[in-house]
Amino acid sequence: MIRRGEPRDLHALAEILHACVHDGASVGFILPFATEQAEAWWRGVMPTLEDGQRELFVAEVEGVVRGTVQLSAAAMPNQPHRADVMKLLVHPQARRQGLGRALMEALEERAKALGRRLLVLDTRSSDPSRLLYLGLGYVVAGEIPGYCRNPFAEVYEPTTYMYKVLE
Repeated sequence: MIRRGEPRDLHALAEILHACVHDGASVGFILPFATEQAEAWWRGVMPTLEDGQRELFVAEVEGVVRGTVQLSAAAMPNQPHRADVMKLLVHPQARRQGLGRALMEALEERAKALGRRLLVLDTRSSDPSRLLYLGLGYVVAGEIPGYCRNPFAEVYEPTTYMYKVLE
């Protein structure tokens, strides 16, 4: 089940972020990365949900939050048609069950309801999520070499920028 995320989900969201980083996800954090750091990051996100800057979606499996993604509407006056896809995370133990796809489809429906016609995201070029995005109709806009640090080692990897025009 996909639903809107709430502050009560903070602990589960922190567990997912922590597990994803420890599994090698390139989502802005490097090791060592403690659960407390993940909780602190999510505590910083929660006010942006309350003021409408972002919308949070969670995927539940048997009542347990196992995945999440965020929609951030562009704030600039010349971009009322655009939004960013942020932090698609699925717990490593819940992958390959369609949760990432379901989260993205819910996010896209909400973006359309908000009048957003263009979605933009970035992903480490070697991440499996890149294939998911391509399968959902996202188009590669370009790649930036050496953009992000690998979470395990001081190796800098390319990031791919992608977009999708919603119909």
